[in-house]
Amino acid sequence: MIRRDFIALFGGVVAAWPLAGCAQQPAMPVIGLLTSRASSDVPQLLSAIRQGLKETGFVETQNITIDYRFAGNQNDRLPALAADLVQRQVNLILATGTAATLAAKAATATIPIVF
Repeated sequence: MIRRDFIALFGGVVAAWPLAGCAQQPAMPVIGLLTSRASSDVPQLLSAIRQGLKETGFVETQNITIDYRFAGNQNDRLPALAADLVQRQVNLILATGTAATLAAKAATATIPIVF
């Protein structure tokens, strides 16, 4: 009788093992990119960021997500964009320029900011 119980228990664990493995995959990290410029003004910057991430093993959409926020050369939009990134709970804020850095700093004291 004990042997049957053991076999049933072992079979249940083996059957459930793949489900437990799938449920515990960590979420993909998210970088929030904040800039005062328009998206059409920074293609070389975006390319350089992607290349730098790739050199350290991070490829956008494969193992990292980049959430872009462009102010379109309107610095008064930066605080709201920074607050949006904080609300989204990004893992890191990458700020380009002084105005974007100050807006990010004002929006959070817990999320790391790289500028």
